[in-house]
Amino acid sequence: MSGFLWFLLIIAALVIFVVTVYNKLVASKNQVKNAFSQIDVQLTRRHDLIPNLIEAVKGYMAHEKGTLEAVINARNNAVSGLKEAAADPSDPEAIKNLGEAEGQLNGALGRLFALAEAYPDLKANENMMQFQEELTSTENRVAFARQAFNDAVMRFNTMREQFPNNFVVGFFPGKFNAAQHLQIEEGKSEVPVVSFDK
Repeated sequence: MSGFLWFLLIIAALVIFVVTVYNKLVASKNQVKNAFSQIDVQLTRRHDLIPNLIEAVKGYMAHEKGTLEAVINARNNAVSGLKEAAADPSDPEAIKNLGEAEGQLNGALGRLFALAEAYPDLKANENMMQFQEELTSTENRVAFARQAFNDAVMRFNTMREQFPNNFVVGFFPGKFNAAQHLQIEEGKSEVPVVSFDK
C-alpha cells in the first residue's frame, strides 16, 4: 500500500472516531435535557398547587400576611428560575439559581406549615390536609426526578471529561460545557417559640 492510502485510512479512522464521540456526547446531553423535563413537570405541578394552598389558608391566617406574601414571592421566584433553567438545562448558572429559588420556596412553605400548626381549625381543614398531602407527594416526585437528572448530569460530565473524549470536546468550544447538578436546599423553617408564663 502506498503512503497516501495509509494517510487516507488514518484520516477516515479519525473522522469516524470524532463523529462517534460527538454523537455519544450529543446523546448524553439530550439525556440531561430529558431528565430535566421530568423535573420541570413536577416543579410546575408544585408551583401550581401553591396558589390554591394560599387561598385555603388565607381566611384562617389573615394576620400572617407576611408569611403568605413570602410564600407567594418565593413561588414566583421559583417559577422564574424554572423557566430560565428549562430554556437551557445545561446552563450551570440557571440550574444553580433554580436550586436556590426552590430552597427559598421550601423555607417559606416550611414556615407556613409551622404556623398552620397553631391554628387547630386550619389543621383540621380538609382542603389544607389535601394540599399538604399533594405537596408531599409532589416533593417525593421532585426528589426522584432530581436524582434522575443528577445521574444524567454525572454521566454526561464523566463522558465529556474522559480521555480521549475530552479532545473532541475541545474541538467544539461551548457545545459540550459541563452540566450542573441540581441542589435544592431543604427549607430552613424557624422553630416556633413556645413560652410558659409562670
